Amino acid sequence: MHQCDWCFTPVRFLATGVILESLNNLALRYREGDNTVNKSKRILTAIVGIGLMGMATLAVAADKMMVDPAKILSETNVYGLYNTFKVQPSYYQISMADRSKAAAEVEAVVKKHSDSVFVQAYLTRGFKSESDFLLRMHAYEPAAAQAFLTDFSATSLGRNSKATLALIGVTKGLNHTTKEKSPNLLNALKSTSYSADAPKYAFVIPIDKSPEWWNKTEKEKLAMMEDHTIPTLPYLVNVKRKLYHSTGLDDTDFITYFETSDLVAFNNLNIALHSVSEMLYNTRYGDPIVMGTIMSVTDVVEAISK
Repeated sequence: MHQCDWCFTPVRFLATGVILESLNNLALRYREGDNTVNKSKRILTAIVGIGLMGMATLAVAADKMMVDPAKILSETNVYGLYNTFKVQPSYYQISMADRSKAAAEVEAVVKKHSDSVFVQAYLTRGFKSESDFLLRMHAYEPAAAQAFLTDFSATSLGRNSKATLALIGVTKGLNHTTKEKSPNLLNALKSTSYSADAPKYAFVIPIDKSPEWWNKTEKEKLAMMEDHTIPTLPYLVNVKRKLYHSTGLDDTDFITYFETSDLVAFNNLNIALHSVSEMLYNTRYGDPIVMGTIMSVTDVVEAISK
């Protein structure tokens, strides 16, 4: 059922009831010879028109609902875009009074596109010399994220920031550790979930694979991915991860995204990953590795605007 079919049923019921009652009264007065019927008809016509316009407006409002973060972050065939920005010196030539309005300006753009794009922000300043902040976007159509970025670039912060990295990938189902191919490992993955406190830091790591990897058989890839996955299991309780496929969409093959508050565990996870044979087929791991503090869009802009 479409959202409009249930969200505004009470409103429609009330409006319909008022109109029907008015029509009944009008018919009764007509039968009794009331000479004000013509005037009443004109009034009722106006009421009906206003009521229908109101319901149409409510229906449009229902259609323009925010993207569900939990849904879009868990579905396949969703596009993830990662853009880092370096704030230019010109931004700090703007008065403090005007910079204090930047957060509201950016939030307005986020809200404008909230029906088609889910936007998250990270402060990278101090962690990476190449950037000051990261915008992570999820959309069902890349053009929707592009429209958001176009509007963002027109804000005072956007006009005075330089994009230093842009990555795009799409979420897909598991290729190798599936129920049919590796049921035991899949069960182990499902039974090991994140249980630590809300993560504080995020990492973005692009990965490229060599031609030798792509030309291996499915059986060979499965064996290596099992070898890759098993050492990571102890760390999944305090490190979240998400994979995006980018081959042909970008100059990289995969984008890996991590969240954690335990940087020692994350370091140990990477050591474990570097110890497996599958890593030998990586021609790129990072370069750059982007690290950021997870914050709201408003908090990131306010931190940068001081």
